[in-house]
Amino acid sequence: MSVTEPDDPIDPSSIPADRAPMKVLIGCDTFAPDINGAARFAERLAAGLVQRGHDVHVVAPNQAYRRTEPRIEVVEGEPMMLHRLPSVRWLPHDWLRFVWPWRAKHYARKVLDEVRPDVVHIQSHIVIGRGLARIARRRGIPVIATNHVMAENILDHTTLPDAINKPIIRLAWKDAESTLKLARAVTTPTRRAADFLENTIDLKEVIPVSCGIDRTQYTPVVGPREKNRIIFVGRLTAEKQIEVVLQAMTKLDPALDVHFDIVGGGDQRKSLEQLAAQLGLGERVTFHGRTTDAELRALLSRASLFVIASIAELQSIATMEAMASALPVVAADAVALPHLVHHGENGYLFEPGDADALAARLTDVLTADPVEYERMQRASLDGVLVHDINRTLDTFEALYRDEPLPE
Repeated sequence: MSVTEPDDPIDPSSIPADRAPMKVLIGCDTFAPDINGAARFAERLAAGLVQRGHDVHVVAPNQAYRRTEPRIEVVEGEPMMLHRLPSVRWLPHDWLRFVWPWRAKHYARKVLDEVRPDVVHIQSHIVIGRGLARIARRRGIPVIATNHVMAENILDHTTLPDAINKPIIRLAWKDAESTLKLARAVTTPTRRAADFLENTIDLKEVIPVSCGIDRTQYTPVVGPREKNRIIFVGRLTAEKQIEVVLQAMTKLDPALDVHFDIVGGGDQRKSLEQLAAQLGLGERVTFHGRTTDAELRALLSRASLFVIASIAELQSIATMEAMASALPVVAADAVALPHLVHHGENGYLFEPGDADALAARLTDVLTADPVEYERMQRASLDGVLVHDINRTLDTFEALYRDEPLPE
């Protein structure tokens, strides 16, 4: 029996067809340089697939209203082919760009002609994903769909009154249903998010697949902190309810001397800065804006706890990053956050919008004795183990190949 040395070249013909690298086309309505959960997931998914030897192509909006020729971009340290489509900015939003919906199928045909993928994985049913799903289905190309959308996210980016918003949302979900039903499999980050989707539209067997993170990229520091610092990381938008955290700050014992680090940009930043000043928190709140990955890791490592008051999280990569940094978490008891934060174990949950309850839970963590504090830290580290990015990649590879899912 011969043994192949690790340095020996591999004959492609010796690789079973079902194990050969695949050509994967990922369709995104938001992607780098955007900073949000859906974009970050798509970037990590694409990079992880490249690391596993797959030929990855990404379709995403350009940062201008022109189509560039397909080109190699380095994302998460990995080279991949980007197909950037002409897009326009949604004026009520500070960064959101979209492709004209009536051009989606046209661009889908062009990209599918160029790439000829083995599988199409859409990250949204809204524009780019909608067009790709329809044309791919007609051509017999399997489609996998991942849903990152919550109604609150859509409502936050419109300037219309509720009387008009609500019918629009109903129509949007009907359209989502028609697109997602074209997919061979539909995934979403958590079981709660899957239940939400199944209860909102006529769709069954939605598969929960964690967005996943690479835990090795974070620096957990177990032990008490010298100064009480709470931190939030994410987009500064209405559904994040950061104003609730600011209000809770005013209810904390001044002796705790708590500082609040806010990392991220968004349309709510100016109003939140004004609110912090009005509440007399100017010197105790720092708006860091967008940071580098190294800066973010440093801020997480020195923080005492992570706080998130959001009411529209389908998973929350930022919360998982905080857990991988050994932080207890205080989170709103809403949507998928209880999937990550187990009350009394790695932190506490509070009633959404209740600043008094939030202040009480923050106090519970900040006044915990060293043994209890370290117990919560280690519970966060244990809790994030199941969200390892390799488990996520294993699952999507199985879906692409139409194989049984790993346990």
